[in-house]
Amino acid sequence: MTLLAVERIKLFTTRSPWWCSLITLVLTIGFAALIVGNSGDVVPATVASTQFGYSFGMAVIMVLAALSVTTEYRFGTMRTTFQAVPHRGSALIAKTTVVALLSFVVGEISAFGSLGVGMLLKPNADLALNSGADWINVAGGGVIYALAAVIAVAVGILLRHSAGAIALLLIYALAVESLIRLIPTIGAKIYEWMPFNVADKFLTGNGASNTGRAAGDGAPMSTAVLGQGWALLYFAGVALVLLTIAITVAKRRDA
Repeated sequence: MTLLAVERIKLFTTRSPWWCSLITLVLTIGFAALIVGNSGDVVPATVASTQFGYSFGMAVIMVLAALSVTTEYRFGTMRTTFQAVPHRGSALIAKTTVVALLSFVVGEISAFGSLGVGMLLKPNADLALNSGADWINVAGGGVIYALAAVIAVAVGILLRHSAGAIALLLIYALAVESLIRLIPTIGAKIYEWMPFNVADKFLTGNGASNTGRAAGDGAPMSTAVLGQGWALLYFAGVALVLLTIAITVAKRRDA
């Protein structure tokens, strides 16, 4: 508990978590207002369309998570932390837990805030959470944000450089997985197992991103092979493996 308190204090005494959290809320809720506000008979407002901006918010959350680690390496406070806590794994796990909890809270606020804005703009639209799928599509956003934050912390530990970690995370999450589908013959099969596509499978039930479903005719851009429950476990497993590798590397090298 002491380590968690220390990491919470360190996190919230910097500006980046506050700014990143605010930007996440503005992006996700703003996109919900834009999409739902311009919906009509041809493209009606749906629960999924209110979550249009979740992937953009997740990108900002990963920036927040990466910075929580890389700034400590940049300013040398990570070395002080490891001197105070010789068991580096405990310190890094505590940091990851605090960042993941913050990401979960921001994700839930952004998801339900987006839904609330949609209800205000289109009070006659069917935006009620009438099924388990609807609840997962909204409430599941915070869970995915938390796991994405764990992945970002792991990348931050491995690279220890803010620009490099942020560039890698954003390029991968926003571009690389989609580009893999362009590989002849095997691209679509590989894409089915890409972590963020599988995370979309958990949220939407079909492996298509909220962006694709809201902007088009509802047809999935790709179909993940796992069911929703297994998709969540798969994404969580990827995050856990990356964090384990990162902690192992951190224990073996100089701070």
